[in-house]
Amino acid sequence: MCEANAYVLKKGQEELILESVDIIEPIEESSYRLVNIFGEQKIIKGAISQINLINHKILFEESS
Repeated sequence: MCEANAYVLKKGQEELILESVDIIEPIEESSYRLVNIFGEQKIIKGAISQINLINHKILFEESS
């Protein structure tokens, strides 16, 4: 399995956005559509801070 969990960094803490993400699609400047293996979707405004494939983790920083 190659999917990863997506988190956003808020006040120094990682907050889970969506589990089992398999699609990250840019939709406009600094916005991404995340889709998981169950078809759930979330939109996040921010920047990708880190992608760690070994730990199956995607970390975003929210834009203000």
